[in-house]
Amino acid sequence: MKYYGAVIVFLALWLSCCMPVMGVTTYLGGSPQISATIAGTNEFTAGQDAIIYITVQNSGVESLQFVLQGTIAGDDLPTTAKMVTVGLSAGDAPVIVKNDPKVIGDIKSQGLATVGIATKITTNATAGEYHLPLTISYTYLASSEQAGTDNIQFNYQQMTETFPITIKIKPQVKIEVLEAMPENLTVGSEGYLNLKIKNTGLEDGRKASVKIIRNGASPIIPTDNSVFIGDFPHDGTVTCRYTISVSSDAEKQTYPVDVVVTYENRDGDIVTSAAETIGVPVGGKITFTSGTVQVVQGSQGVIEVEYMNSGNTIAYKAQARLSAVAPFKSDDDTAYLGDLKPGDTATARYQMSVDDTAAVKEYSLDTEVRYRDALDNSQVSDTFNVPVKVLQKPASNGLMQVLAAIGMIVLIGAGAGYYLLVVRKKK
Repeated sequence: MKYYGAVIVFLALWLSCCMPVMGVTTYLGGSPQISATIAGTNEFTAGQDAIIYITVQNSGVESLQFVLQGTIAGDDLPTTAKMVTVGLSAGDAPVIVKNDPKVIGDIKSQGLATVGIATKITTNATAGEYHLPLTISYTYLASSEQAGTDNIQFNYQQMTETFPITIKIKPQVKIEVLEAMPENLTVGSEGYLNLKIKNTGLEDGRKASVKIIRNGASPIIPTDNSVFIGDFPHDGTVTCRYTISVSSDAEKQTYPVDVVVTYENRDGDIVTSAAETIGVPVGGKITFTSGTVQVVQGSQGVIEVEYMNSGNTIAYKAQARLSAVAPFKSDDDTAYLGDLKPGDTATARYQMSVDDTAAVKEYSLDTEVRYRDALDNSQVSDTFNVPVKVLQKPASNGLMQVLAAIGMIVLIGAGAGYYLLVVRKKK
């Protein structure tokens, strides 16, 4: 029996040695090695909306690995950067960062990920190199401890690293509008806009054109919007003149318009400067006023109406029109006024008749003035009123004749009486 038990133990040990070894590969040591670089261009211009692409790379390498039977396999490697978060800050750079920190997930050893961050280069940014701090946060498996055959304790560590991201702001043409002078610019008409602009940037523009652009829904609409100026050096000044129109629903006030310069830079690229928004004052629509006219019941003849240009621009080749309604009649309702400067007056003459039955009171007749603006476009004023005062008709001609005859008889009788009186006295 003793020998029988020893044999069983020996066989058990032999079988265990003959079974294949089931080992688990375990990595000890090592950690993520994170780096960050700009993917694509790092050159931008002032006023540009820029997407800065960042590539994050993990170059961590495991420093120790072994295979041990009975070890539980871990889910993570110590070189994996988990839950990587990337955040860009402006620092001292003239940049506005529009995105909050972004989560880009896990990056394994020798892996990489690219993220785009929306930014705005400020319009007053000067040329040069700038460093933007890029903050990268992640966790990684620092260590693990196995307790027994079925439990393992993982220890993760949080890491935050900051990397300088270098961008370059290229020199460019930057404009400053020194003067913006409107000319004959009123509501509902066409006029001119005269600009004087200066290149305050560090770039010398070649083959440059100055353009004006409608600002959103502004009622100022460029008719011709581009003037070629050729070379536009640093600190250079140019003047430009544009034809613009103003919609008829505008008011007498100042409206915006954008100004840009398109030019060829030192690299031979065609670029456009940041827009400069300026205010352009618009005058009110040309208006006219008239004086009061007096007419007599039952009369017929020429009436005179005085018109005055109460606007702030010249009305060229003005013509007035008067609308006659009962109790008035007219076969001649148009009169030429000529050119009227602001404050000038002109007299229109109309042939008009008035009914005998017209009430003695003040009436209002509609009138309007058609004229040409500074660019020879036809314009029509708003309709306004001419006050017409009807006066009482004087006594009729028949009654006047009777009264005159009676007067003559009285005079003749008085003369005859005087003559007889004188003759009698002489006798």
